Amino acid sequence: MGRLNYLKLLLFSVIFLCSYNQITAQTGNIKGIITDENGIYVPGASVLIQNLKKGSISDFDGNFTIVNVPIGEQQLKVTFLGYDSIEKTVTVIENQTSVVKLVMKPNSTILNEVTISTAIGGEAKAINKQKSNINITNVISTDQIGKFPDANIGDAIKRVPGITMQVDQGEARNVIVRGLSPQLNSVTLNGSRIPSAEGDNRNIQMDLIPSDMIQTIEVNKAVTPDMDGDALGGSINLITRTAPQNFRLSATAGAGINFITDKRILNGSFLVGDRTENKKFGWMVSASINDTDFASHNIEAEWDNEFEYNTGVEDADGEDILEEVDVNPYTKEFQQRTYFVQRIRRSIAANFDFQLDDNNSLYFKSMYNWRDDRENRFRLKQEILDGDDIQASDFVVSTENNLTRFPVEVSRESKGGINNNRNKNRRLEDQRMQNYTIGGDHLFGNLKTDWIFSYAEASEERLNERYASFESEYTIKNNNSNPRIPIYTPLNIDEANDSSNFEYKEITEENKFTNETDFNLFVNFKLPLQLFNSKDGSLKFGARTRLKKKKRNNNFFEYDLEGIYPTLSLVPTKDYTNPDFLVGEEYQAGNYADERWLGNLNLNSNDADPVYDEFLGENFLTKENVYAGYIMTEQKLSDKFTILAGVRVEHTKTTATGNIINFDDDGDFQNFSPTTDEGSYTNILPNLHLKYNFTPNSVIRFAYTNTIARPNYVELVPFRNIVREDDEIQLGNPNLEPAKSMNFDLTAEHYFKDIGLISVGAFYKDIRDFSFVSFFEATDDTLGEDTNGFTVLKPENGDNATVLGTEIAIQKKLNFLPSFTKNFSVYANYTFLTSEANGINDRSDDLELPNTAPNMFNGSLGYDDGKLTARISANFSDAYVDEFGKNEFEDRYYDKQFFLDFNVGYAITKNLRFYADITNLTNQPLRFYQGIEERTMQVEFYGRRLTLGLKYDLFK
Repeated sequence: MGRLNYLKLLLFSVIFLCSYNQITAQTGNIKGIITDENGIYVPGASVLIQNLKKGSISDFDGNFTIVNVPIGEQQLKVTFLGYDSIEKTVTVIENQTSVVKLVMKPNSTILNEVTISTAIGGEAKAINKQKSNINITNVISTDQIGKFPDANIGDAIKRVPGITMQVDQGEARNVIVRGLSPQLNSVTLNGSRIPSAEGDNRNIQMDLIPSDMIQTIEVNKAVTPDMDGDALGGSINLITRTAPQNFRLSATAGAGINFITDKRILNGSFLVGDRTENKKFGWMVSASINDTDFASHNIEAEWDNEFEYNTGVEDADGEDILEEVDVNPYTKEFQQRTYFVQRIRRSIAANFDFQLDDNNSLYFKSMYNWRDDRENRFRLKQEILDGDDIQASDFVVSTENNLTRFPVEVSRESKGGINNNRNKNRRLEDQRMQNYTIGGDHLFGNLKTDWIFSYAEASEERLNERYASFESEYTIKNNNSNPRIPIYTPLNIDEANDSSNFEYKEITEENKFTNETDFNLFVNFKLPLQLFNSKDGSLKFGARTRLKKKKRNNNFFEYDLEGIYPTLSLVPTKDYTNPDFLVGEEYQAGNYADERWLGNLNLNSNDADPVYDEFLGENFLTKENVYAGYIMTEQKLSDKFTILAGVRVEHTKTTATGNIINFDDDGDFQNFSPTTDEGSYTNILPNLHLKYNFTPNSVIRFAYTNTIARPNYVELVPFRNIVREDDEIQLGNPNLEPAKSMNFDLTAEHYFKDIGLISVGAFYKDIRDFSFVSFFEATDDTLGEDTNGFTVLKPENGDNATVLGTEIAIQKKLNFLPSFTKNFSVYANYTFLTSEANGINDRSDDLELPNTAPNMFNGSLGYDDGKLTARISANFSDAYVDEFGKNEFEDRYYDKQFFLDFNVGYAITKNLRFYADITNLTNQPLRFYQGIEERTMQVEFYGRRLTLGLKYDLFK
């Protein structure tokens, strides 16, 4: 506490001294708000008092403030790419704040007596904001999002240079920034941290937030000291719409079809906002809904290159002697899955602001997102019988050393939920994220102060999730001639399809609940301060507290209904064979227990047997409190050169409670004991940013930053779980260190006057203590003799890793071309990465850092003549290692992906527009492979989607 008290004393001393010095001067302040003709705020506009070389940049709400201005008449000049400059005379009164309201108009050129507007709305605002920032950022506006067929924020963010997304059920979910894993990046909503609804990581579910609920996306690739330090890859800030200066109404209604199921898509959204006559109180309400019914077609395989069989000979102790055989890689386990999903995504936001007086304002921002995923899954799982279960006569190895025939254990499994109004015989994943923020902006003399208090919560609830599984054994022919599409074919197809041959295995019901809450409080102070004879400068400092709590509470029950349903033939079944199965028509699904039968089963809780090793080890409670303070200064040393330097200090305290599960000598559950561990650490994070405008529209930026990434919550939990079915021991590691990165960035950018940019950049990250899951073999000293030889999985810190990359981007309207071709525009960016990681599982081979895609590309060609708009968009990310195994053969890779989308729109009237979107033209699947690209571990197809509808916008 001594250090914290010292920090408080230092901050208040600086405030007092700087405030006193400034108040004694004969000065006043200028505040203003900048909008376009429709009352929409203009961010990133440059406001300059030319004779003083003193100015400001408008924020995302169009506000700017210039303090410590000499009294008398001052001439303001406002510039903004794509818009006419504004000059305004303002009278500054001593110790008072002069308020101005400015309206910017798009500039025009006269060409063949036709006025051609060069305004590009939100695109111009995004580019200007990116240009005006001192740090390295990418900014996307809501107008840009609307030009792409992106239903959620994840799909919109993947258009940013250096970003790729991991897909779930055909939609972008987890964001990877510059090759850094999703949990290594910060995601905020209006500056307030977004919690995660997932139990075992810090990933933010980007597909939870509809794209039409966000006004601007700001990706900070080089953070400043006033931003959270745990942003090793980058910090993504989602900014919601705020109340306009004038009345606005916007609405969208659409419908479409998922071609994989030929079922409907429905979507709609609206926003409405206004401001009172005196402009002091503003409000904005918006809502969105998207309802789609689709499917996915999936196969999965686990590969091995050796197996054991029973020789039929016993050793001296009477134990069977097993023989190990090395063969060419083969699929030791093969699964075929069919998913049917209904995804309903809803969102509502309400934002209010109130101008108390010229120097004080308050605001409230809120958003509630709610997504229901109703899912049925039908899985055919086939796993080789080896070891004691087979003898030499049971399998065949070809002369080419391929394992071509062997017996398998087979299960047919139906996944669903209870029959009620919510589940509807499906597994229901109920994910919610809510955020409520109150804040204020104040001006006390020359001291600018802003503060935020927010509460955010994310949860995932999966109640009454049911599985019904029936099993059999038969011999299969194993065909790995094309390892991209491996297949098992039963020797006796009639036997394999006979439901009476499938005996009762289990019926289970599971309940899962994960919840994370965040309380955030931070305050910032900013004072004028000129150092080194600078033309303009400021001192900014502040503090932040973030109190986080996360818990997971699962249970799992098994029911013995074998006496009632001894075989699959005695329950209602449904044949899910699909001749249009997207992986290939040769994959025949067959019969499964009907999901309606499963949903209507009356499972008596008195007959339930808890399966403790399925859930007790997963349950935990963690608390993480972060206390941070920073100080930084920004100095404009010349008309061209600006420097920002500062330091941030973050102190983290963690408390984690997990379960140690104890088993008897037979491996049966005996008891469990909760255990708690505490930890704390402090990180000092210096930052330096340089910006040089060698022409008014050409910028060079350099950044030296230090960032961290805290371990996943579940990794810190002191738990122990023995999974005997897989011969595994899972352990937590309360001593895990946060990853630390020293980052260097250099970019050069040129901004075109008619809106557009071209940029080239390079970056380097030196990372220490990154985390990974280690593998080692258990001995008597690990947990006891009964687990000797089990594989132990434990999170550990690696030694060091490096990431080196370069980014190139261009965004330009081709208005230099003749005739109609001048209406075309291009948007393209390319990122190249190379990485190296050391200290993973004692492997000596050169390893890449997981999730670093070597090549990423975004591109689009658009057309816009004022009436007709059309755009074809491409997104490519290279293959990368997703998870390291015990050796190179077991490494898992996320395969390359190439998405192609097309959308078209037509302005029926000034306010009404028709649109049509078709996504995933390439029918790009999600694919993982093991070791080498040809060896498929998982491939999942989602098909194409078509949506069309109407958009309406009204401004007054």
